Amino acid sequence: MQAATVWRQGWLLAGVAGLLVLSGAARADAVHDWLNRAAAAAKQLNYSGIYVYHQSEHVEVLRVLHRIDAAGEQEKVEVLDGAPRQFLRINNDVYCHLQDGKSVRLERNTARRFFPALLPVEPASLLDYYDAKLGATERVAGRPCQVVTLEPRDGYRYGFTLWLDKQTGLPLKSHIVNGHGSVVSMFVFSEIQIGKAPDIQLFRNDLKGKRIQNASLDIPADVDWSVTPPPGFAQVQKAVRPLPGKTMPVTHLVFSDGLSVLSLFVEPADPKVQRLRGLSAEGAIGAYGREVDGYTVTTMGEVPNLALIETGNSVQRK
Repeated sequence: MQAATVWRQGWLLAGVAGLLVLSGAARADAVHDWLNRAAAAAKQLNYSGIYVYHQSEHVEVLRVLHRIDAAGEQEKVEVLDGAPRQFLRINNDVYCHLQDGKSVRLERNTARRFFPALLPVEPASLLDYYDAKLGATERVAGRPCQVVTLEPRDGYRYGFTLWLDKQTGLPLKSHIVNGHGSVVSMFVFSEIQIGKAPDIQLFRNDLKGKRIQNASLDIPADVDWSVTPPPGFAQVQKAVRPLPGKTMPVTHLVFSDGLSVLSLFVEPADPKVQRLRGLSAEGAIGAYGREVDGYTVTTMGEVPNLALIETGNSVQRK
């Protein structure tokens, strides 16, 4: 009898453990499904709305229009306060209509995406570097949302909290959260319409009489550089581009883990211009600068200082 009792207790414990494993696997599958839905929704649905971007003391109100039809993807983002700016995506080309009203900056085959398109096409790639968990149900812009948290597994990236529309999966709100639990920056819709395609006329790209500036010049950098980004970060863009206030084009590299983004700029050191050395911050954007063989190297992004410093210190001429 005693042996039978021990056997039954062991069987029950094993069964409970098995249920816990299955429960954990089910939760993992559920959070994967939500991330996949969110990634697809931002790129494949028709929607329009107004959202607020808040970073430190900086606040912007923006309108987004997103349309999918036989011609592909079209997206328009307008800044509604301050200096007028407008971004128009036609598939992989982005036109930025500048505030002077006479100039348009063009980025071809760009990886740049606008909120709510925060996630990569394959969100599962994030789970090597973030722990994803389902949270509560909360309302955003009058719609019930599933909260999903992405907590970093190391010190090279911040955490993210996403509010995903229950009906469609579209992200309606996002927070970037630092290691102290403070919100670094946020996007949040105040109003949103999902499912109705915005009128095609709203995406008309009026270039008549305007000067087109290629944001990424089709010329090689004068020096090749070796860079070691943080684990999980891969180079997603490389360009030699003109920047305001710079007399010469600047080499610009962009690294991302699919969610966090880090930029690196390399330019010839100008002794007449004050240069950044060491760490600096403007609001939530961190920056780190140093000199390498007569060039100024600057890393910048909404990432921890560790990521900025190690990436900047890794830069070497090939």
